[in-house]
Amino acid sequence: MQYVLAAIVVLPLLGAVGALLPPPPGLRGRHPDQAVLRHGVTVTGAVLILAVVLAAGFDHDHPATMQASTDLNWIPALRIHLHLGVDGISLPLLVLTALLTFLCALYSYFHLPPGGSAKAFVALLLLLEAGTLATFSVLDLMLFFLAFETVLIPMYFLIARWGGGDRERSALRFIVYTLLGSVIMLLGLLLIGIKAGTFDMVALATDNGSHLSHSTQLIAVLAIGLGLAIKAPMWPLHSWLPDAHTAAPTVGSVLLAGVLLKMGTYGLVRIVLPDTPGGIQTFAPYLAAFAVVGIIYGSLACLALARQGNGGDLKRLIAYSSVGHMGFVLLGIASLNPTGVNGALFANIAHGLITGLLFFLVGAVKDRYGSSDLDHLAGRTGAALYGRAPRLGGLLAFAAVASLGLPGLAGFWGEMLAMFGAFKPGAGLSRPAYLTFTALAAFGTLLTAGYLLTVVRRVCMGDRETAELRPALADVKAYEFAAWTPLAALTVLAGLWPAALLGLTDPAVRSLLGGH
Repeated sequence: MQYVLAAIVVLPLLGAVGALLPPPPGLRGRHPDQAVLRHGVTVTGAVLILAVVLAAGFDHDHPATMQASTDLNWIPALRIHLHLGVDGISLPLLVLTALLTFLCALYSYFHLPPGGSAKAFVALLLLLEAGTLATFSVLDLMLFFLAFETVLIPMYFLIARWGGGDRERSALRFIVYTLLGSVIMLLGLLLIGIKAGTFDMVALATDNGSHLSHSTQLIAVLAIGLGLAIKAPMWPLHSWLPDAHTAAPTVGSVLLAGVLLKMGTYGLVRIVLPDTPGGIQTFAPYLAAFAVVGIIYGSLACLALARQGNGGDLKRLIAYSSVGHMGFVLLGIASLNPTGVNGALFANIAHGLITGLLFFLVGAVKDRYGSSDLDHLAGRTGAALYGRAPRLGGLLAFAAVASLGLPGLAGFWGEMLAMFGAFKPGAGLSRPAYLTFTALAAFGTLLTAGYLLTVVRRVCMGDRETAELRPALADVKAYEFAAWTPLAALTVLAGLWPAALLGLTDPAVRSLLGGH
């Protein structure tokens, strides 16, 4: 299986290079862009198959053990190794990345966003996939940083070249924020590696911070946590996200919400929790406080955007909802107990599935209406999407109720477990403070239901005259159905069978937390 994991990481890189080469004469197709778009679907499809093979061959009886490992001495002078491996924490994120990238490539084959050449688009998409897959697979701090940074450049160009209005400013803001955070994070990673004498993430997790002084751990948590919090994004470091989502093309928004945001929270679980337990113990209450502020702030911002007459953009609203949902992930991590951290990891996957589907659907609505402005879509009486495109309206309502945490769907379990974890936090944390955080987070779920149901009412519903007088819209097309169905099906499956995911993460989480 080590060769399968290595191929998963390397194949998108080779595919990105191949996308820039002239296609063979027999594979050019009827259109100059057809061959390279087919190439993107083929490569991402092959990576998805390999990810499924890896998941099938994974030893589910020992999910806390690093499997499919490769450990090669790369730069001996700096003690940097080419160390790859997966456990129950990284495997679901690896499969989610492969799935979302394949669905984006499939969607783009039929609906390429205007702005640049298809060759550049496919090459950037594959480079983005390679960076994210490597981030979830590498087990060396320096390789983690390199993979983390690899993702930023392709996402910048996807926004700047294929985005919508104000795309250049939004892309620049994205790159400045994330690069600034990455520089600070690098200092923290170097501090841990130098003081501990190794950059190996498995060795550092096993050591559990015993070779790091408390002051070193505090500085490392502050530096690494700041860089990862920007990517998460944590309030008040989130302001780049709404602009980036609003300007990004549909597939860019799907990957940004479904994959890139997970890199920040994954780093907190993989690096900060096991390597600097004393430092995170000190900063956990502050992380939890920022998390619940983000939950309330994101929900209130969405409520303001959803109100009639405010000119709220639907893509911007979903972006702000991500600030709230990722707040639950950060709250679960800040609880420092297995229940909360498992809830955070579950919410990560659920958010990737549901918000990925939401951005696909909002992109489709924008294509049909020519705008994602809520007042333009709904008018005074509602857009009547149920009557004009019933399948599209039904899917949008399904994704909305999944996002608000309806029991039986994926969005419910992660947020509930994160609040359960905060209700009874880890040893040494103030229970009265965390009870307050839990109450505020629970109030945030009510606000979430309020703005999402408002969106459903305004976009999906409407009087009969609205549906009859306005021209009919194209309902879900075949390629859209193919790209969206897996996300909807997995949202239901994860909601009905949460043990499939929690059975993978729980032993690995307990191992990272020192067996508690």
